[in-house]
Amino acid sequence: MSAVSVYPMCVRASRGLLRLRQGARGSTAPAGLDVVRTLSSDTSSSSATGGLAQAILQERLQQQQKSQGQLPPEGDDSGDKKNEQGEDKKQKENTAYAKKVVLRLAGIMGLGSTVGIVYIFGSNSVDEQGNKIPDEFDNDVPVIQQLRRTFKYFKDYRQMIIEPTSPKLLPDPLREPYYQPPYTLVLELTDVLLHPEWSLATGWRFKKRPGIDYLFQQLAPLYEIVIFTSETGMTAYPLIDSIDPQGFVMYRLFRDATHYMEGHHVKDVSCLNRDSSKVIVVDCKREAFGLQPFNGLALRKWDGNSEDRALYDLAAFLKTIAISGVEDVRSVLENYAHEEDPIEAFKRRQAQLAEEEEQRLSELAQQKKQGFSLGTIAGRFWSRKQQ
Repeated sequence: MSAVSVYPMCVRASRGLLRLRQGARGSTAPAGLDVVRTLSSDTSSSSATGGLAQAILQERLQQQQKSQGQLPPEGDDSGDKKNEQGEDKKQKENTAYAKKVVLRLAGIMGLGSTVGIVYIFGSNSVDEQGNKIPDEFDNDVPVIQQLRRTFKYFKDYRQMIIEPTSPKLLPDPLREPYYQPPYTLVLELTDVLLHPEWSLATGWRFKKRPGIDYLFQQLAPLYEIVIFTSETGMTAYPLIDSIDPQGFVMYRLFRDATHYMEGHHVKDVSCLNRDSSKVIVVDCKREAFGLQPFNGLALRKWDGNSEDRALYDLAAFLKTIAISGVEDVRSVLENYAHEEDPIEAFKRRQAQLAEEEEQRLSELAQQKKQGFSLGTIAGRFWSRKQQ
């Protein structure tokens, strides 16, 4: 190899080493690798001399990395794993810190809300002039006063939800010259007279059950019709107007008039201000009249079938009770208390009674026929004897 070809390579190698020494303090491993790549590319004309220079530079670069504590050469991924573990640890620490901050903020907000509620609901009531109204808690310590008034407020509010709004839900019966029907019929609205349906296009809609008009027309002279529903007044009031345009329904009672017991809205007959022996409750849930089970009639829940005839049969059943002048309707309804479908049971018993009556009439007719035949024979014998 000639000196002409070796000299440029030595110059380039010395320049590369000089750059590497000057950038040792602030440069990184990739910068050193760039120098190596540059020198290696420049030495493509002479493979032997370029390979020697590249080996020298790589050895110097490795020594520099070891002295500075840098990452190991390519091919060893232990440093990358350590970096990933460090990032995961930092992320977990940040998440835990965020949770602590959120919990602390929630605690502070909850404490502030509690203090505000106690302050608002625990203060004395005021009259129209803004003067405080004294109560039984005025002699207590101020903090105790606030707490006891707040507790009493929520207790009364809960009682208002559970108990009916009044011990007398209906006004007194009408007196002469006004007409007061002898019986009271209490009807549920949902799934007895109407069926709620929901669709994406129309939202909630209520379907009218076949036979509502017939039921009202047949029973209005005999029963005081009351709609007593577990729906709220805001929902039920316009629905009642739509199904009763002629005004057969005399009174309307809603959810706030029920007892709330074990997750059910129960209708208390004793709060209706009527004689319990003359009250019939019609619902699709037995729990609705659980306090007076023999005052209720549990129909099957209507599923919206347009061919349903239950209200027509119900009108016949209730009309039979009223026309018969039953003194205590509980004695009749008790016989249907355990029937799965009391209307079908009534129809079955009516058919059986009709069959028994027909058989009795046929037996009477046959007895009359036999008596007539015997009388005819005796008359003929008596007439011959006289002759």
